[in-house]
Amino acid sequence: MPGFDIFSVETPCYAVDERLIEKNMKILRSVSERTGCKVLLAQKAFSMYSLYPMMAKYLDGTTASGLYEARLGYEEMGDREVHIFSPAYRPDEFEEITEICGHIVFNSFSQLRRFAPYLDRAAEKGRKIEVGMRVNPEYSETETEIYNPCAGISRLGVKAEDFDEEMLSRLSGLHFHTMCEQDSDVLERTIPHFEKRFGKYIPKMKWVNFGGGHHVTREGYDIERLIRVISYVQDKYGVHVYIEPGEACALNAGWLVASVLEVFESGGYRHAIIDASAACHMPDVLEMPYRPRIIGSGEGGEKEYTYRIGAATCLAGDSIGEYSFDKPLNVGDRLVFCDMAIYTMCKNNTFNGIGLPSIYRIDGEGKARLHKKFGYEDFKVRL
Repeated sequence: MPGFDIFSVETPCYAVDERLIEKNMKILRSVSERTGCKVLLAQKAFSMYSLYPMMAKYLDGTTASGLYEARLGYEEMGDREVHIFSPAYRPDEFEEITEICGHIVFNSFSQLRRFAPYLDRAAEKGRKIEVGMRVNPEYSETETEIYNPCAGISRLGVKAEDFDEEMLSRLSGLHFHTMCEQDSDVLERTIPHFEKRFGKYIPKMKWVNFGGGHHVTREGYDIERLIRVISYVQDKYGVHVYIEPGEACALNAGWLVASVLEVFESGGYRHAIIDASAACHMPDVLEMPYRPRIIGSGEGGEKEYTYRIGAATCLAGDSIGEYSFDKPLNVGDRLVFCDMAIYTMCKNNTFNGIGLPSIYRIDGEGKARLHKKFGYEDFKVRL
């Protein structure tokens, strides 16, 4: 069970353990200390900013996918670096981006040309902005197509054949992102493809960003191999390396606690309806797709009582999966879904008028403290 009383919280709720976040931070910090690389929080996975002051003690900054995330990192992570990447920037937002971001990564040379005047004006005002270009090494071992940044005709990153050498003087760094929830052996196999296509440009750079998808804090992850790969690139080319994990920052540090609202049988199946939703509260369950672990449960048919766990929405497919239990489920029972700090709070929604889960912080003494509660106005104001 998680290290707090699951009946001390209202449901549905996310519960994030700051002790486990800090444990992940220490692992990531050890990588930066041993290699000299810099580690950034990818806020698309975890953006619970009340924990940013603690995380800032271990991280070098944040990376953003747009203006709002950039502002969040700028406002809440203290004096740490603020990086941003977008496939295409908005003209009405870019001036503000130059005011808060020290590193701006472009997805194409046409975008760089379009926004060069903004960069020049920022430089005239004394803003020191380092410009990067995202490149596509045309290699990836990510099997799920929706999460594969190098799949087929990917829109993400410049291919070697399209690299504009005339714009090299504008660049301080190269950025690639090829991984998703993977170990360092995948990164090691990616580097030769990156070097083959872009190696001649690397010595002209100040830094190289290895992107995200590094599961550094997962049990069994090969940290020593990661350190060798980072050191190899830094030593060979005289550049600084960045990595920008998102999941690794909050991996296995939070739960979604739900209550059983109804139990019934239909068509030879037992059904359990809960007050949490895959579609609303854990969208990756349907997008990835994957089956989250429920504490105390087994696979369907593994234990004596099997249930199809579903939400109280009208979406027929809003089902989390089949789970089995040693005892029958009853109305009011609590179910605890694991690894729910990542890609949940920053992706959830109010489809069907379903309320957003409350957020609890688990403090150093294992006490669940209500951090944020949502209501009708949070649903209404978005519309």
